[in-house]
Amino acid sequence: MNQHEKINYVELPAKDMQKAKTFFSRAFDWEFEDYGPNYTAFSNQGLDGGFFKSEQCTSTTNGSALIVFYSADINSTLSKVTTAGGNIIKPIFSFPGGRRFHFSDPNGNEYAVWAHPAE
Repeated sequence: MNQHEKINYVELPAKDMQKAKTFFSRAFDWEFEDYGPNYTAFSNQGLDGGFFKSEQCTSTTNGSALIVFYSADINSTLSKVTTAGGNIIKPIFSFPGGRRFHFSDPNGNEYAVWAHPAE
């Protein structure tokens, strides 16, 4: 449901659209709808969005916003990310309130995954 003045959609760069689609399909079971050769959209992933053709990528080192996924099983998610071709930038570490790791997709965009503290 669209809510007035709430974040509704996110658009991310992708040098190679097929690599983005393959990675997120394998790692997170995403499905895509193409809108021409330079744009593909995803939905029902917590926040709808899409990838647009771009030679640039997102990284916290250059001041980009960070998209953070939640995982009920962080070790399993880390394994899925690496198996799908993701690169671990920061291995699992603790922070106040939980644990997380950072990774980049095959296009070089940085993301993070967080989980509650280990019990």
